[in-house]
Amino acid sequence: MVQQHVERRLVAILCADVAGYTRLTGADEEGTIARLSALRRELVDPTIAAHRGRVVKRTGDGILIEFSSVVDALRCALDVQRGMMPRNASLAPEERIEFRVGINIGDVVVEGSDLLGDAVNVAARLEGIAKPGEIFLSEDAWRHVKDRVPATYVDEGEQNLKNVARPVRVYGVTPSAMLPPEERPSRAKDEVPRLSIVVLPFANLSGNSGEDYFADAVTEDITTDLSRIPGSLVIARNTAFTYKAKAIDVKQVGRELGVRYVLEGSVRRAGNRVRTNVQLIDAEVGGHLWAERFDCDRADLMELQDEITGRIASALGTQLIDAESRRSIREHATNPDAADLTMRGWSALHRPPTREALAEARTLFEEALALDARIADALIGGAYSYMRAAISGLTNAPGSDVVRAEALAGQALEVAPDRAAAHWVRGLVLKFERRYEEAVAAYERAIALDRNFAPAYGALADVLDYLDRHEDTVRLDEQAIRLSPRDPQLGNWQFDLGLAHWALGRLDEAEAWLRRARTTNPKLPFAALGLASIFALTGRMELARQEFAQMQQLAPWVTSVTALRARLPLVRGERNARREEEIYRGLRIAGLPE
Repeated sequence: MVQQHVERRLVAILCADVAGYTRLTGADEEGTIARLSALRRELVDPTIAAHRGRVVKRTGDGILIEFSSVVDALRCALDVQRGMMPRNASLAPEERIEFRVGINIGDVVVEGSDLLGDAVNVAARLEGIAKPGEIFLSEDAWRHVKDRVPATYVDEGEQNLKNVARPVRVYGVTPSAMLPPEERPSRAKDEVPRLSIVVLPFANLSGNSGEDYFADAVTEDITTDLSRIPGSLVIARNTAFTYKAKAIDVKQVGRELGVRYVLEGSVRRAGNRVRTNVQLIDAEVGGHLWAERFDCDRADLMELQDEITGRIASALGTQLIDAESRRSIREHATNPDAADLTMRGWSALHRPPTREALAEARTLFEEALALDARIADALIGGAYSYMRAAISGLTNAPGSDVVRAEALAGQALEVAPDRAAAHWVRGLVLKFERRYEEAVAAYERAIALDRNFAPAYGALADVLDYLDRHEDTVRLDEQAIRLSPRDPQLGNWQFDLGLAHWALGRLDEAEAWLRRARTTNPKLPFAALGLASIFALTGRMELARQEFAQMQQLAPWVTSVTALRARLPLVRGERNARREEEIYRGLRIAGLPE
């Protein structure tokens, strides 16, 4: 009898599924299926292709992928998990799609296009015991990547996996590893600033989810106040809010964000009374340093926040910069109704930009200003809502929107000349109008007033790129990412870094940063444009065609080189001119007509 030949090969196996998929589809079947399909199309499948993976099969919410390298498998998983962060940041925990991932390496049996064997079973079981958003590796897989892929690996010990004969030692990848090494805050004790802190989103204990915006506003104002402590580094609001409504391990938060202190608290509002509980925690040891409870009338809420900030400053061994002077220049609403409207406007503005969200924000800010025309936060928010619509193309009248934004920004500067955000939003107007030197001055003033204001660093980096100051662009974008490594603007900052490295002649680094921008924000058309050009210039035409098609889908107005030139901001300098011509040359090769 002739023994039948069985084909075998050594491969890396990645298994993934959606945590709580049954619950999600039970709540919204059609919506969940549509969202998952969009994620596969925009994030998962392009990332698999970029890391040379082969989809073996899909099973509902699950997927089995083959890689020739464990390094590729882990990098693919990291890019996907990292790409999910900004997508989930603005969603309630019960609405989030979160992947669990298991990775193993071993000998498999090849049966047609399918793969079978213990190596596949182990990967599937690892995925089953991973928590939402985590990656679990077998010890065999971990040995291949531990010295090749910088990450924080946690030894989970030996695990008895279902239908696997022997216990398997498991290593988990912590959420901090979802960030590339150059973006990940250092965990070395002597490299962490002494006065580094993150203010976690305060819990709303009022029993009404509609009051969440109120707790969020308390969190944001305390974050702003702490940024004024001399020598402090305060993690930006957008990154801090990715921890909202999650079970928190303060030691892990400290490691992930590179901070020594964590502030957490809760707000309970009943009628016109507000009770706030606050505790300051040493993130290195997990011990409580200070805790306090504050009760006040709603109208006195801003003084309450001042008191909290002052006590925290004392606990950290420093003092606020001229606290009485600072209090006199802060422009808070004295009308509780106007304050509510302003906070609701910012809550709408923090959502992903749509015409509806921006219109809602504008309406709320206008209602607040009708009650009190000198509310700086409402003036700044209104200006930003108009500029965001103009910059994102979510308006039919960008010209009039910019005029309105300019007027509101001017009023904000009159009311609160020492507010960093007022100068920043004025800079957005100036940059849109191509008044670059004036925009630079506005952003620099914002940073001088608040050196922890991440959007100002990113905005200044962007405008300096147009002025051929690419070394400064790299430095400022890296600082923005350091201050807010999970910011909704992260993809834009990564894109700017890619362009800056390109202008400096570092094409490999440019490609790496554009890939990161593409993963972080798949709807960023210029990341696809840049990658299409780079791939064409380097002879990778299949990848160039894929990115070119994606660019045309995201930006259908890019019909020719001429059309593209007309829409892009004017740039200056020899390196910018060289980079611009290289971009156009690559796009012509990729198929863009003149």
